[in-house]
Formats: sequence, structure tokens, C-alpha cells
Amino acid sequence: MLRELRTVLLRDLEGLRREIALYPDDYAPWRMLPGLPNSGGSLALHLTGNLRHYVGAQLGGTGYVRNRDAEFRSGGLTRADLDAEVRRAMADVDRTLAALNPGQLDEPYPLPFGDRRVGTRAFLLHLAVHLTYHLGQIDYHRRAVTGDVAGAGVISLKELPDA
Repeated sequence: MLRELRTVLLRDLEGLRREIALYPDDYAPWRMLPGLPNSGGSLALHLTGNLRHYVGAQLGGTGYVRNRDAEFRSGGLTRADLDAEVRRAMADVDRTLAALNPGQLDEPYPLPFGDRRVGTRAFLLHLAVHLTYHLGQIDYHRRAVTGDVAGAGVISLKELPDA
């Protein structure tokens, strides 16, 4: 399960890089649209901050300190800046999950959520689904901003491990 989670998270982060690259300029990821609460750029920062905190810092001890509020207030970063953030998240996820002891999946996740404890396996699965959910929102945002109906080729089955 650990290998599969690592593969899916890295695949979808690579898909996020492709989505960002398809915006036509540095302003487009930050464009707000009627009826949408977030821009593609804000969602990209939210995803990278989320993974760097919950995977990198909490499970991998990277020392990353998250500022969740800034993820949704930020703007004006270039596409190259966003890509660098995604690359940092990819490095944190890759290093952490490569080094994680598979037995840790059966332990409680290190942080409580309110008064609840959840298992590490379930929480990592939740993070993967959360990433894919927002990746779809970014895809729709990009298409609406650009008018380009072409997809970015994200969530490909060919990137999954063979049986």
C-alpha cells in the first residue's frame, strides 16, 4: 500500500505541474471566477502546503512550517514559483514515503484531529483523494480561464505499478 500511495501522490503532483504549465501567463492561475471560491494558484499552494505539512513535516521530520491562511491569500507568484513549490512538495513526499516503515501505516497518525485519532494508512489515503479532488478543480479553473478544453493528461493509469 505504501508503494501505491507514493506512486499516486507523485503522479498527481506531476499532473499539478502540467496544469500550472498550461496556464498562458503568470496572472491566469490567480484569476478569480464568479462562483468559484479559489483560484488555481491558491489551490496549488494549498495542496503543496498540505502535503509538506502532513507528510513531510509530521511523518518525515522535514521541519516545514505551514501557514494555511497564506495559501489562500497569496497571489502574484509566477508559474515558475508555483512549479518550485510543487517540486518541493514532491521531494518531501518522495523522501518521506520512501523512508517510512510500512508498519507505521498501522499506527495512529501522529497528530490528532480535534478529539479524534485516525490511522496513518487511512489519513494518507485521505491526502491522496484530497489532492486529486483539488487537482480536478484546478483543471476546471484553468479551462475556464483559458477557454482551452484540452486536458493536461493527469491521473493516468499507465503510471500505476503493474500487478
